[in-house]
Amino acid sequence: MHIREELEAREQKMLSSFATLSINSRGRKEKEAPDPIRTCFMVDRDRVIHSKSFRRLKHKTQVFIAPPGDHYRSRLTHTLEVSQIARTIGAGLNLNLDLIEAIALAHDVGHTPFAHAGEQILDELLPGGFKHNENSIRVLTRVEQHKGKNGLNLTEEVLDGVLYHSGYESSDKKPFTPEGQVVRLSDKIAYVQHDIDDSIRAGLLTLEDIPKEYLEVLGYTHSQRIATLVTDTIYNTRRIWEEMGELKVEPSPEIEKALKGLRKFMFENIYTGPVCQAERSRAYFIIEHLFAYYRQNPSKMSPLYRQIADEEGLERAVADYISGMSDEYCISVFKDLYIPQSLVPEAFRIYEEKKGEIIKN
Repeated sequence: MHIREELEAREQKMLSSFATLSINSRGRKEKEAPDPIRTCFMVDRDRVIHSKSFRRLKHKTQVFIAPPGDHYRSRLTHTLEVSQIARTIGAGLNLNLDLIEAIALAHDVGHTPFAHAGEQILDELLPGGFKHNENSIRVLTRVEQHKGKNGLNLTEEVLDGVLYHSGYESSDKKPFTPEGQVVRLSDKIAYVQHDIDDSIRAGLLTLEDIPKEYLEVLGYTHSQRIATLVTDTIYNTRRIWEEMGELKVEPSPEIEKALKGLRKFMFENIYTGPVCQAERSRAYFIIEHLFAYYRQNPSKMSPLYRQIADEEGLERAVADYISGMSDEYCISVFKDLYIPQSLVPEAFRIYEEKKGEIIKN
């Protein structure tokens, strides 16, 4: 018996009847031989961690563009916080933690430089629009390369969790696995709380600015609010499962109302506030010019994106190329293309070459 089969048997024996078992996975688009050690969801997690798109998250904006200091969240630290929160909720619900981790680590690999500012800009520039959750799927199934083929060939459960992690309205489609629903909620818990923390650190908010009605319910500190949301979600979801048998993962109405209230407060005061709007206008300028440049000069993109241009259209390839850039690389490319720089050393080299040719002749 392979070790993987032992792990699959352990899942069957120990996990909740609501959990998604590795052995019951809907599988991959391209069939593969099972790994002798790892379950299918463990394989997915490892492929995401070792991908270039995951590594680039460390230099992609969470909320504030290139803030000073090392203590502000990046898109990577956000991803890790989502994973940690989701794993805790998953453990409390006795779900498949490998599936939770794979979805959580992959959910934002399609995010653009400059966070939602970059997403909004590409949504305007790309025919057909641009959404970061859909782009995460594109990154995982087309842009990333694995064993010489397009995409990482992840399981359907992971791709579904990534695609439907976004949104927080009751009408929004939710993942079909409880693990995906855990990540979807954990994303909201993570970003609302850590964006409050970063906004206070940046001097854009004080604790007194936040509506007291939400703090009284969730807590006055960062850790208190996360603990309240995580604990309440576990107990309320268990109650739903036991009493109603419904496959829902959600906090109790009072706690969810407070979370949604805080989220709305952050949208009104930070995400669409004057500082973020000012940053977005600058990000718009950079991405708009880069989009125009690569559309006119597709040969300047790397071979993968030139291939995408041939197969799927130039605008699609340019959007793929720019969305994959880190903030730092995007700014660096813009500077190289559009900011005047001294060409004296290069001019002197050309002058010396031409002078040598004249002497020779």
